[in-house]
Amino acid sequence: MPAAATKTKFRIKKNDMVMVIAGRDRGKTGKVMRVDPAKGRVVIERLNIVKRHSKPRGAQSPGGIVEKEASIAISNVMIMCDRCNAPVRVGVKTVEDGAKTRICRRCGDQIGNE
Repeated sequence: MPAAATKTKFRIKKNDMVMVIAGRDRGKTGKVMRVDPAKGRVVIERLNIVKRHSKPRGAQSPGGIVEKEASIAISNVMIMCDRCNAPVRVGVKTVEDGAKTRICRRCGDQIGNE
């Protein structure tokens, strides 16, 4: 375990469309709901569903078996390019005004609405 945890920057952001490339849900696509850069994991909408048992907590929460999305390692997902309609690697390009933008390595098109 490293002495000081370094903050790693990832090229996957919330609301990106991604495809799972490894694991039980391989080949499925979905929208990123949450990114946890400290742990290197993402939560994808309606993918990697797990069952959790919850105790009753009063009248508003009766308890039972709850299905929810679990996180997936960020290395197991790839961004989907709208133009290529395929999972692609992501590059970063600096625009004329100095801002950085993500680009598709396959077609060179800009990814996301930044």
